[in-house]
Amino acid sequence: EVQLTESGGDLVQPGGSLRLSCVASTYNQNTYRMGWFRQVPGNGRGGVAAIRIRDGTTNYAASVKGRFTISFDHAKNTLYLEMNNLKVEDTAMYYCAAGDGRFASLWHGDYDSWGQGTQVTVSS
Repeated sequence: EVQLTESGGDLVQPGGSLRLSCVASTYNQNTYRMGWFRQVPGNGRGGVAAIRIRDGTTNYAASVKGRFTISFDHAKNTLYLEMNNLKVEDTAMYYCAAGDGRFASLWHGDYDSWGQGTQVTVSS
């Protein structure tokens, strides 16, 4: 029910930084949470970071906590993921997601709207 468009993926060196953006073109009051997920070919889609839109409560995967920051700009209707100190293991297709649930869940099954994905490649 929400149209999401990601951008910002790129090729970066280990230790580098990237900022991913996700424009929620059809964002409405029923979008209570949004998140970033990533997937490597052959593996499942794992939660990276999530945010409760109403109050900004966030949740991070242990592997990225302290390095990544999720935020939502209400004025621009845009979700961001700032990624710092990137590691090779962060390489994946990153997806933006939105859902009606209250909690900032990191489980992909809790979301029903998805972006097309943006590739992040960390390599030396």
